[in-house]
Amino acid sequence: MSKRRKNQRVGESTPKREKVRDVFVPRPFEGLVDEPEWIALRELVPAASAPLRLTPELIEEYGDRPVTLATVLPMAAPAMTKPDGRVFVGLQRHQQSGDVSRDLADALISALRTEPGGQVSVPPLPGPGPRLQDILVDGPLEISMHDGFDFWLDPGAADDPNVQASLERANSAIYPTVKLAAARAAYWCQVPEKAHVRMVLPEDEDAALDALSRLGAAGALTLGDDTKFAGMFRAHGRLAPVWDLPENTPAAEWEAPLAEFAKRYAEAVAEQAPLDAAGRRSRQGLLGRQLTLR
Repeated sequence: MSKRRKNQRVGESTPKREKVRDVFVPRPFEGLVDEPEWIALRELVPAASAPLRLTPELIEEYGDRPVTLATVLPMAAPAMTKPDGRVFVGLQRHQQSGDVSRDLADALISALRTEPGGQVSVPPLPGPGPRLQDILVDGPLEISMHDGFDFWLDPGAADDPNVQASLERANSAIYPTVKLAAARAAYWCQVPEKAHVRMVLPEDEDAALDALSRLGAAGALTLGDDTKFAGMFRAHGRLAPVWDLPENTPAAEWEAPLAEFAKRYAEAVAEQAPLDAAGRRSRQGLLGRQLTLR
């Protein structure tokens, strides 16, 4: 039998693997009560966590296991399971499809199917299936901010020199970040030589952009003296404005200015009239100041 004919025979007898097609979802967290916070934790915050509640159907199938959402896990893993049955799901990960919500749901279910303490295996493209909106009891996220990634570890794990060295490397990449109470999904952070306030706006992009344009035309986009509206970026279907701040002013000092901005912004969102000429010019200027997130 010729080599070509033999290869044809092998091909005929080998079942074809079904190709998993990727699907892009521009607003993966749409429908969740805290959509802006989900986006902020994924895109803005280095170290934070929040408990998640499984639907009764999942609890019946897998048991009532504690599930924690984490900004990032060791080695940017999608999920991990602890020997005591706790499950962690990482928002910031290396491999992802076009639907972040489907990725996270698949990682969570894969962890629930894994024996406690075992290695969680998650495919790079999950294919069709349930999303976060299908498997969680929705509600506001109870976010805990962390100065380091110690919350990853089991008691006594840091006594291992290798674990301690890995933890120190991870912690060295964290820049100070504080969740602000004056506005939803707003965070102060300090980076070398400057500080920022960044927030994720809950409105549709067009409505948010028009509101920012009105404020820009009125000279009301800053957070006060020595601050600068640096621009905005798009993240998962929402806008996130950014302000440059003096680096030595503590986070708490920006609560009042941010509260005043939030009030001005809410009034601008409520304005129904079309943008005037100044507003349209401001809008064009804002579109030219879009930032790259990473």
